[in-house]
Amino acid sequence: MNRRKKINQILKANAKKANAKLAPKSKPQYISKADRLKLDAQASAESSTVSES
Repeated sequence: MNRRKKINQILKANAKKANAKLAPKSKPQYISKADRLKLDAQASAESSTVSES
């Protein structure tokens, strides 16, 4: 592989990585099991106080 081709390959790879970082994230952020249980508990507590009123 000649020098020019190798340099172009490295530059293209770096540009591709930079472009991927700028792209919007389509995957939702991970929420741990403990946090999900806490959120469910809070939601059920709020719904029970609303239904009692």
